[in-house]
Amino acid sequence: MKIIFVDGYNVINYWPELKDIKDQSMEIAREKLVETLNNYASYKDYLVKIVFDAHLKKGSLEKTDKISERLSVVYTKEGETADAFIEKSVDDIGRKAEVSVVTSDSLEQQLIFQRGAIRISSLEFYHDVKEAEFCIKGNIEKKYTHNRQILEDVVGSEVLEKLEKIRRSK
Repeated sequence: MKIIFVDGYNVINYWPELKDIKDQSMEIAREKLVETLNNYASYKDYLVKIVFDAHLKKGSLEKTDKISERLSVVYTKEGETADAFIEKSVDDIGRKAEVSVVTSDSLEQQLIFQRGAIRISSLEFYHDVKEAEFCIKGNIEKKYTHNRQILEDVVGSEVLEKLEKIRRSK
């Protein structure tokens, strides 16, 4: 199974709609990213780990929230950057599994490649996620328009006329 590590703040700063949301509220931008990637991970059947820096937050401990079977959110501990956490994690699994890292940090991209992972820029990942969202919407539309039945399809015109008379008589 493919594992994708996402540098959360890097992605927020590169994705157009998240960048706009971030200017209003970083918390809402994080929530939107988590929601979006939860759908993406489920659709693609990938394991996704979003990593957020907490290295400047005094006294913070590493914390992992399991959002779903396919998505986890990691907050690093004080003094540890998202890059450092991702590098350490990729070191542990980089050559044993298919691992990708989403970041637009050029130094991080080089280090990740050396550890056996594939790098994806934040903008490349944005387009992949948008394509998946388009496919998800298409599947939903097909499902509901294909199986959709309206009253006119089920009952005859006489019954429809009687129902209309009842509706107008009230």
